Amino acid sequence: MLATSAWELARLNLTSPAVLAFVLGVVAAVVRSDLAFPPAITSALSSYLLFALGLKGGVQLREVAVGDVAGPILATIVLGVATPLIAYALARRFLRTEIADSASLAAHFGSVSAVTFTAAETFTRDAGTLEEGFMPALVALLEIPGIVVALLLAARFLGNTSVRHAMREVVTGKSVVLLVGGLVIGGVADEGGVTKIEPLFVGLFTGVLVLFLLDLGTVAGQRLASLRQAGPRLVIYAIALPLLFGSMGAAAGTLSGLSVGGATVLATMAASASYIAAPAAVRAGLPQADPALSLGAALGVTFPFNLIIGIPLYAELAQLMG
Repeated sequence: MLATSAWELARLNLTSPAVLAFVLGVVAAVVRSDLAFPPAITSALSSYLLFALGLKGGVQLREVAVGDVAGPILATIVLGVATPLIAYALARRFLRTEIADSASLAAHFGSVSAVTFTAAETFTRDAGTLEEGFMPALVALLEIPGIVVALLLAARFLGNTSVRHAMREVVTGKSVVLLVGGLVIGGVADEGGVTKIEPLFVGLFTGVLVLFLLDLGTVAGQRLASLRQAGPRLVIYAIALPLLFGSMGAAAGTLSGLSVGGATVLATMAASASYIAAPAAVRAGLPQADPALSLGAALGVTFPFNLIIGIPLYAELAQLMG
């Protein structure tokens, strides 16, 4: 029964247009196709997804009692602190990277990928297991702590003086502003006005996600060369962390009272690695860190692993724990 369930979950994920579009992008990069989105289009697509996520979460928060979200919020904050500490320690001991590169990896793997979250939310809704509508609010909560903890680690061991500037980059960066701003607007906007914009921010959401993943596939395919240079240890690291953090997230989600779908989404959030907010903060706070190392691991390994294998795996874990 469990094997059948796992197969069905994997089939549902692997045959989704979003995953297939990502694979197409990777193939295009590998065969050196000229398929590429202009940077302005990529930025517009990511901005749309982040704002739409926040908007939908804000609308759903209107109907949620504080007691229903207190447990998941606490679980999210605990994950946001624990994951960068573990990522840093393993980078230092297993990868044997320098302090700056270890902190950079901790920032990327301690934060969250909003696109991976969106894929998990879509997957669980299609599977009929997601009961919570407030999950986008948790994305905003998980976005910041991981990066802050990683920068504080760097400041502790390197005496970095640019950490304050990097903290400001985190708080005022595009990801946080769009997510939090969307949450506020969705929470206070007139219901009639929200209904009018639903065709744009709800009806078109999945289609825009497919386009964005097609573009990300080309970027991930281009990162394969840097991964070969880094060696197999980085690949092991970038797969082991999501497995560990996904298990932690599934357990935390279950203990905090989330549904099977909610625990799956939280597990995916914990297992994901940031490639939008974290690189900007690391660039400002840790200019000596090698961006190819962290982005290669986050976007070249962890993102496709979660998208293709991780999400149905975390769903099965959540089902077993629920």
